[in-house]
Amino acid sequence: MPSEYSLPDVLERIYGNQLALEAAVMELTLWVEQRDSPEVGENVRGALQTIGENAGHIKQGLARLRRFDIG
Repeated sequence: MPSEYSLPDVLERIYGNQLALEAAVMELTLWVEQRDSPEVGENVRGALQTIGENAGHIKQGLARLRRFDIG
């Protein structure tokens, strides 16, 4: 299996997608909040907080996979 399709590489790309989606959702949240929908913005920020917390765990897991060269 080529290295670009190894488990760590695939997971790293998924993680990158997660960060990109998080940034896009934050942009939309700011747009919604500017249009006087603070309740929607607050709900989305709660979900983004969960994404951010999970991102730390994912990054640590990826580092561990890379360290042991699993894939």
